[in-house]
Amino acid sequence: MQPTLYLSHGSPMLLLQDSPARRFLADLAGALARPAAIVVVSAHWETAVPSVSANAVNATIHDFSGFPAPLYDLRYPAPGAPDLAERIADLIGAAGLRAHVAAGRGLDHGAWVPLLLAWPDHAIPVLQLSVQSALGPGHHLQLGQALRALRRENVLVLGSGSFTHNLGALQRGAGPETAPPDWVRDFADWMDAAILGGRTCDLLSYRRLAPHAAANHPTDEHLLPLFVALGAAGPGATATRLHQSTDLGVLRMDSYRFD
Repeated sequence: MQPTLYLSHGSPMLLLQDSPARRFLADLAGALARPAAIVVVSAHWETAVPSVSANAVNATIHDFSGFPAPLYDLRYPAPGAPDLAERIADLIGAAGLRAHVAAGRGLDHGAWVPLLLAWPDHAIPVLQLSVQSALGPGHHLQLGQALRALRRENVLVLGSGSFTHNLGALQRGAGPETAPPDWVRDFADWMDAAILGGRTCDLLSYRRLAPHAAANHPTDEHLLPLFVALGAAGPGATATRLHQSTDLGVLRMDSYRFD
């Protein structure tokens, strides 16, 4: 049975610059059984209704600007899985949620950046599932719960976001050796304790309970994939922190596995 994952994907520069997070992602596949398919829940695809991508071959979306030219030359032409997309939409519908199959939607950098590091052969079929930022953590936990059956089918559910995500506070030039400010550290420590302690109710209310929640996440979308991964893992799942580091002073790159 596949675990579920929450990965912090950081800046697209992760692909061009050495860092602890880059090395972690490059080694990730070696710690997992090779999945039959991967469903990526990316913070960078926001829709009103849960949508599942369905393509024969995935296009690569360069959904960023102002970065070095080599980033725009990178591609991740992984096959899609249209039949699996229909099954996922059915599972979501059976859970009482609306779902939409979106043909032609490629992979955004929240998907292809970590995938290119972990599975560079781009041979595993990949689908994306969108987030609904206006609906909050509880909706995304329910969305993940609808996907539990996929774990038994060797399908990896992978949430991709950022453990902290305040782009207005980025410290340009700060590397992994730069200690994060207290407001970042305190939030990340609270989240880590709640995740490892199985305190799902507290996590669902993180914006009210966690210290400096709004400062670390002015908007929800980069943490919502965590709740999908948590829901897909099922009740009583064991959480393991796979990685911890900081980039650009305030971006925590923590990643988790749920079994």
